[in-house]
Amino acid sequence: MPDFDSGHIFLTTLAPIRDSEKAEGMHTSYTQAARVALAQLPTAMQSPATEKSGLNSPFARNKRTHLARMFILNDVIYNGRVGKNAIWAALTKDDPAKPKPVDRLNTSYVVFCADIDAVTEDGAPLPKELSAHDQRKIRNSYARTLWETMEKELRSVYENCLGFENVKTADDFAVYLDRCHVETTMPFHDYYVEPPEFHNLPLRGLLVAVGIPLAFTLLALILRIFGMSQILGVNSLVVFLISCIVTAIAAFAAVKYANDNGDKPLPPGKYDDLPSVLKALYLQQKFSDFAIDAQGTSPADLHKKFGIFLEAHKPSDKSAPTQSPGVISSSNS
Repeated sequence: MPDFDSGHIFLTTLAPIRDSEKAEGMHTSYTQAARVALAQLPTAMQSPATEKSGLNSPFARNKRTHLARMFILNDVIYNGRVGKNAIWAALTKDDPAKPKPVDRLNTSYVVFCADIDAVTEDGAPLPKELSAHDQRKIRNSYARTLWETMEKELRSVYENCLGFENVKTADDFAVYLDRCHVETTMPFHDYYVEPPEFHNLPLRGLLVAVGIPLAFTLLALILRIFGMSQILGVNSLVVFLISCIVTAIAAFAAVKYANDNGDKPLPPGKYDDLPSVLKALYLQQKFSDFAIDAQGTSPADLHKKFGIFLEAHKPSDKSAPTQSPGVISSSNS
């Protein structure tokens, strides 16, 4: 299913930049202005250098964003000529020296990609399935959350885009981002601790369903060729035609079943929501420190210290204490 898998929305939006317009007193293009705004956005505190800066990504101000990326797309990539059969090109007089049309974008775009929990409330259970209507509600809820937590940064980027001049509120931004939405079938992450239960095809059953009427079709055809006009009192030509129709219907149904099966989203993992991921990172670090400090401790003291550890860090409570978004160490939380 586009945009949705494993309990997450994989959001992609393209906002056209208004380089066709010229702003009064502006000495650069809107594309360049958008680039400057993006360059000024701090990245997450994900390395020693960014940790020292003390500045975190504005996307870390909410607890739904697993991954986020914004960039400028100037044009699509030209992948070269499309290969063709030389003999067929000669027969059809398709001159290989003639260049084919090349896809081009009519303007530059601000591209925003995000992997988010498919929920309208932070920490809510991840859904197994979502209708297109519910996906839209979640995207709009996320857009409003972004506006409420990083309006200033969003304005600095999107004020260079077409149609953004009418955006005044969080609801306006949700409508705007929805207009820029592009469906994607490419998920961005995988948190599965155990492999999910994939939607395996009943291949043998599908082959039987198509093979039986196909066998009757071939049998009727062979008997007709060898002069047998009747099969159990029925005209062999009628048997052949009916079998052809049944085979075509069975083949169509099998292909549709396979496609529908492939469109089903995978179920969410047990700990796939962002609060659970952050809690896991927090516990991983705290338990590592505990294991180091507990070396050589007597069983009785170890039991006592572990009880204190459980009481202090609350493994079953993913809301707190936990690691903050956008950092690689709980010491920065």
